[in-house]
Amino acid sequence: MDNERYLRGWAKLKEVDGQAGENVIESLRDIAPDFARLLIEFPFGDIYSRPGLDLKTRELAVVAALTAMGNAAPQLKVHIHGARNVGCSENEIVEVIMQMAVYAGFPAALNGLFAAKEVFAHRNEAECHSASGS
Repeated sequence: MDNERYLRGWAKLKEVDGQAGENVIESLRDIAPDFARLLIEFPFGDIYSRPGLDLKTRELAVVAALTAMGNAAPQLKVHIHGARNVGCSENEIVEVIMQMAVYAGFPAALNGLFAAKEVFAHRNEAECHSASGS
């Protein structure tokens, strides 16, 4: 697994999703290691590494798509974290999710907002713990 696509993808995955992305890859290694490799190479090594969009825009697009799908809550949460990791504000994320009510319906947007609320609370709690030295 030392090819250029894999290395480029692994670096981009870590940049966007940090530990959460690494955890997903690790959880696949015992059941589908080839799928884990593909997940690194194609989305992150090929698509996320393209020059046409910055990472903020890419992550907002992913949050919108996963919200609209309505059946990908775990992945949505990972990408809400990713959006925050690459500089999206909580407000930008909420606005994108709310926009999905027009195209995917209120239930999808509502579920997306609840996912965002959970991620924001988790991140805020983690920040408070790290700031207090706990």
